[in-house]
Amino acid sequence: MTEIVKETWNTPNKPIPVFNVDPILVLILGFLTCGLYLIYWNVKIAEVFEAVSEREVISQPIAIFAGCCYPVNIYFFYLAGRDGLPDVYRRSGSAQKDDTVLLLVLGFLFPMVAAMIVQNEINKLYK
Repeated sequence: MTEIVKETWNTPNKPIPVFNVDPILVLILGFLTCGLYLIYWNVKIAEVFEAVSEREVISQPIAIFAGCCYPVNIYFFYLAGRDGLPDVYRRSGSAQKDDTVLLLVLGFLFPMVAAMIVQNEINKLYK
């Protein structure tokens, strides 16, 4: 019986959607729109995580509700720190670090600051 081995060493990575925004702009737009910008931001970040991880890390409904509903916002940042950012670090060649607890606490107290941290890490993909 012959075993078929699929080689993936030469398979190109899927393209990452470009969402390179200055983290300060995320903070400013979040305040100016009273958090409405974060709904859009959550959806775009979920798309980037999905492309980088090549699987669904944060679903679209969770991304949308995270901008509207406070407890879901905490869950969004928990998933971003636990499942999304490690793949971003791997893909960008950055040092691995665990920001899950930091994003969880900041997502509870200051969600716009947590968004700035995530955006800063996402921006490393485009350098």
